[in-house]
Amino acid sequence: MADEAYENPRLAALYDPLDADRGDLDVYAAVAAELKAHQVLDVGCGTGTFALLLADRGLRVTGVEPAAASLDVARSKPGSERVRWIHGDATALPAMRVDIAFMTANVAQAIVDPEVWEDTLRAVRAALRPGGHLVFETRDPARRAWQEWNRAATHKTVTVDGIGDVQTWVEVTGVSLPLVTFRSTVVLTATGETLTSDSTLRFRERDEVVASLTAHGYVVDEIRDAPDRPGRELVFLARRPEQSAAPLDLPGRGTESR
Repeated sequence: MADEAYENPRLAALYDPLDADRGDLDVYAAVAAELKAHQVLDVGCGTGTFALLLADRGLRVTGVEPAAASLDVARSKPGSERVRWIHGDATALPAMRVDIAFMTANVAQAIVDPEVWEDTLRAVRAALRPGGHLVFETRDPARRAWQEWNRAATHKTVTVDGIGDVQTWVEVTGVSLPLVTFRSTVVLTATGETLTSDSTLRFRERDEVVASLTAHGYVVDEIRDAPDRPGRELVFLARRPEQSAAPLDLPGRGTESR
């Protein structure tokens, strides 16, 4: 089940205005160019910002997202007809052969259930062509990023067209490693209305991620630093080998649209 931040239509509509600087996505667009990708899978595509960025560059993109409200936002954006949108998780994917699959931002860490993580790696591998890549980021647990997730450090006010000033901040509500839970708060200043969403992220160790990828038949080609958060995140570039088994016959659990 998706977090309220992505599933609640009112919060989903505020997602882009409250996080307008998506310079972090330029790194992944550069990786797509570096690997000469033409067909791309965006896992956990959210409101479609990255999928549409790649489509604008002429790539063929499929975006899969479990939160219907976020997907509705994506579908409403200019140029959305160029992206194949699928409502569901990675196991909802139809048969495909993509050059590269991405999980940007918090997507990999938001998959907290170990079985769902295994299912996701298996399903994405089946969607990759032999030689295709899976690229994703995860925060380095050693940096203990959650220690900075408090109201004083994260509070900001953003003026949103048609709504006015919106205050937002996050606060940690629980730490039981490898899981960290936090609450996102949004306050509509004009009315005083408060909307909240609780989220949990899983902080996987580097060796744990490598082991899970290897167990599912990936080759880990490289682990890079995240240029936008140097020393804080690990960016994994994993590959389905050229000599690869036939794709798994996975039942679809979602619906697609264009």
